[in-house]
Amino acid sequence: MKIASFRESEGRAKYTLKQDYKYVGDDYWDWGIWVEASDEALDEIDRVVYNLHYTFREPVQTVRTRDNKFRLDNSGYGTFTVYARIALKDDSVVDLEHELELYYPEGEETK
Repeated sequence: MKIASFRESEGRAKYTLKQDYKYVGDDYWDWGIWVEASDEALDEIDRVVYNLHYTFREPVQTVRTRDNKFRLDNSGYGTFTVYARIALKDDSVVDLEHELELYYPEGEETK
């Protein structure tokens, strides 16, 4: 399983989007994306709204689960930009974007 770290936000707390993925075969991956931050910063989050590629059945998905760092799990066959709006408990927001990265395991090639 690969893990990648991406752009940090500016401001009073640092929020980073991280992802992991696993190739499941036939040009398809399971992947997850979450917010990485200090425990104190994660405690300030009310919810994270992820905007996925428009071809997803539900391209806008809201995660309210603090226990797993507001992780969203999904699967698919291609890369795209994930937009995340972090809604803080003080009614401010932090917007992040992340280019989903999916790679074939060593020795595998595209068809």
